[in-house]
This record gives sequence, C-alpha cells and structure tokens, in this order.
Amino acid sequence: MNLKEKAMKKTFETDDSLKPEYDFASMTVVARGPGRKLKGGYVEIAPDVAKVFPTAEAVNEALRFLIKIGKATPLPGKVIGN
Repeated sequence: MNLKEKAMKKTFETDDSLKPEYDFASMTVVARGPGRKLKGGYVEIAPDVAKVFPTAEAVNEALRFLIKIGKATPLPGKVIGN
C-alpha cells in the first residue's frame, strides 16, 4: 500500500456527542417563508367572496355577526343547555 492509499483509507475518530453548553431547549424557532408574518390561522377566501369582503376586518365583522346570531337562534331539534 502506497502513501496515497494510506491517506485515503485514514479514518478520523470523532466525538458526535454534543457539548453541555449547547442547550437546544432554550432555542427559539425562527419562522421562514411567506407565512411567517401571519398573526393567526390562514384561510383562503374565494374570489367572489373577496369582492364583497375586501379586507380582513370586513370578513371578521361578518363572521362575528354570524356567530352572534347563531348563538341566539337555536337549531331545530337542538337541546339548549346540554
């Protein structure tokens, strides 16, 4: 075996264990990509709906209204209080 072959076959012993100063539990996750600035969940609005409700506030106002009237109007056959 020549010197070049010996150099190619040389293996390095490495210690793959992490040092104690690497504390991954305290790391913060940094969001990447187009959704990183979203404050809440993401829902895609259909184009025809977006024409009627052009802003997030308009959509939220309409949905809050529907939630409010939904709570005030019981569904047929639904027992209230259980």
